[in-house]
Amino acid sequence: MDAPRPTARSGGVVATLALAGTVAAIMQTLVTPLIAELPQLLDTTASNATWVITVTLLVSAVCVPISGRLGDLLGKRRMLIACAVPLVVGSVVCALSSTVVPMIVGRGLQGMGMGMVPLGISLLRDVVPKEKLSSSIALVSASMGIGGALGLPIASAVAQYANWRVLFWGSAVLALVVSVLIWFLIPDVPAGARGQRFDVPGALGLAVGLVCLLLAISKGAEWGWASTTTIGLFTASVVALLVWGFWELRTKDPLVDLRTTARPRVLITNIASLFVGFGMYAGMLIAPQLLQFPEATGYGLGQSMLAAGLWMAPGGVMMMLISPLGGKLTDARGPKFTLICGVLVIAAAYGLGVLLMGSAWGLMLFLMVSSSGVGLAYGAMPALIMSSVPASETAAANGFNTLMRALGTSIGAAVIGAILSQMTTTTGGFILTSEEGFRTGLVFGCGVALLAVAIASFIPAVRGSAGTGGKTDEPAAPEVAAAKA
Repeated sequence: MDAPRPTARSGGVVATLALAGTVAAIMQTLVTPLIAELPQLLDTTASNATWVITVTLLVSAVCVPISGRLGDLLGKRRMLIACAVPLVVGSVVCALSSTVVPMIVGRGLQGMGMGMVPLGISLLRDVVPKEKLSSSIALVSASMGIGGALGLPIASAVAQYANWRVLFWGSAVLALVVSVLIWFLIPDVPAGARGQRFDVPGALGLAVGLVCLLLAISKGAEWGWASTTTIGLFTASVVALLVWGFWELRTKDPLVDLRTTARPRVLITNIASLFVGFGMYAGMLIAPQLLQFPEATGYGLGQSMLAAGLWMAPGGVMMMLISPLGGKLTDARGPKFTLICGVLVIAAAYGLGVLLMGSAWGLMLFLMVSSSGVGLAYGAMPALIMSSVPASETAAANGFNTLMRALGTSIGAAVIGAILSQMTTTTGGFILTSEEGFRTGLVFGCGVALLAVAIASFIPAVRGSAGTGGKTDEPAAPEVAAAKA
């Protein structure tokens, strides 16, 4: 197959893909300002209302690797549109919902949109000139974090000053704009894995394993970590994923090529991604609580939800600004160096957070530094992955890496949530997380980031990147060279 030709007008392509990733990620935090009101709005229990958030996490985790593989088989532009359509439909369903069941359905459809992030990253390899590739990858990859950081203040403002349904009508319009831009601006690149079949048993096996795992992680605190349900789900996830792995190693056209994934460069990058996702989310969970806790506690800052969101917004802006600079650093020193630098910045940010947690501006500075580190790290990870896999597997490999980041955030939410719930104090008759609990959470986040640095330091170097503009320093894998030929 002839190699795709990079387009001279790549600016519009990069901007569209970055916007698509940002809009998809915004859907993850869209309902956060409504959590306390959802039971009343939807005439349901608080326990049922949490499924409005959980279902998006579950669906996105399942769909990201599947949509990535379908992008390799059917074409990335086609799958980008296929991911954008559920965003529009799901937003409209949510806007029209008055009960919890249709809201859960709509939120599940919105979760399907997260597949646009790895698809967009892998498409860049086909259409962006080499000299612009690293910075473009960094920006589109960081859109996952940018959307999450900007989504909260935007949603808070809309929820405070307008009807809650406006949130979903607005998201429907954004998703529709993204769909139109993809249709007109994204080139139709030939599929890299034509002639191969889609691994249906592999997709089903992975879906079962992930759903069981994420349900146990996200609901463990509510159901009880030692409960029969939680332990049963963890056990089922282990069994399902082992069976899935056995199948993937023996089928001709696997959903995820585990032999490629097991290469040290890919494997260690994915493990590091897990810890980076953990480190990123720990701060996102702690900062808004500190900002909104009552001043009567002696350490809470008494901010409204809108004010807290505005204090956090500069973090998303910093991620947007730093990501292209991370691409330039990758070109100069290689993606491994950029990843290590990014995670070191995240660790330093947590240290800063421990010192400055007593003021709103201090927490804003903490999030700005942390988000800068995330922007560097998130841009480097896809570059590492794409320099190590054949061109026919880029979307699937990036989908798996995105999944590892998402698993990291889920585990981070569970672990930090457990720390905060165990270290409490009583103020005005209410049981709240203590100051020491928040401090412990920040120190724990710093430790996880330092562990990610140690893991990333073992990533082997490669010379002759298979599609990134970054420097490397040893021969590319034979499969990658074959894919370039």
